[in-house]
Amino acid sequence: VQLQAFGGGLVRAGDSLRLSCAESGGTFGNYGMGWFRQAPGKERQVVAVRTASGLTYYADSVKGRFTISRAKDKITVYLQMDSLKPEDTAIYYCARDRTFRRSYIHTSESSYEYWGQGAQVTVSS
Repeated sequence: VQLQAFGGGLVRAGDSLRLSCAESGGTFGNYGMGWFRQAPGKERQVVAVRTASGLTYYADSVKGRFTISRAKDKITVYLQMDSLKPEDTAIYYCARDRTFRRSYIHTSESSYEYWGQGAQVTVSS
């Protein structure tokens, strides 16, 4: 299983950006997915999670601005980011849950087995 995240870039505060994560094994339909981010000098933290059944979780810092979704082809997961702020600047990583059809939200990094390479998002003020 390989994940590839893309769609990052340099935007201004208030702009929108959509990150995509493509998965090679076609397993997104049966596994939860998460987006994490790591800002300079900080630890990586969860941003949003979607279970295979569609339950979602958002960090308080992005709630109401970010949306995680899965394409109908079940190969791609998106992170729609609206009303971006300079504090959203980070490297964003997508990750796939290690547990088949986990029915509840898990935000711990240890719950995720496969990781994408990261996409840089920079938000200028």
